[in-house]
Amino acid sequence: MFIILAYDIRVERVGKVHKTVKKYLSPVQKSVFEGNLTQGQLNKLKKELEQIILPEEDSVLIYKISKCTCLCIDCIGCSAQG
Repeated sequence: MFIILAYDIRVERVGKVHKTVKKYLSPVQKSVFEGNLTQGQLNKLKKELEQIILPEEDSVLIYKISKCTCLCIDCIGCSAQG
């Protein structure tokens, strides 16, 4: 399934979260990642993040897109990849 993940993490944990997410997904913005994962990979990523974040201070949003034949993304302004 295609995953879009965005996070808002306190500065003292952001480096560790960034490094963890980057093992599974590609960065598209400073705190936004995307890529294809199996359910097993997604479960593993979520478990790793649960060990790092503090739910009362941090948030991680995971958008799961399955069986999608077309996903269009418009980008305005500079891109983290270019």
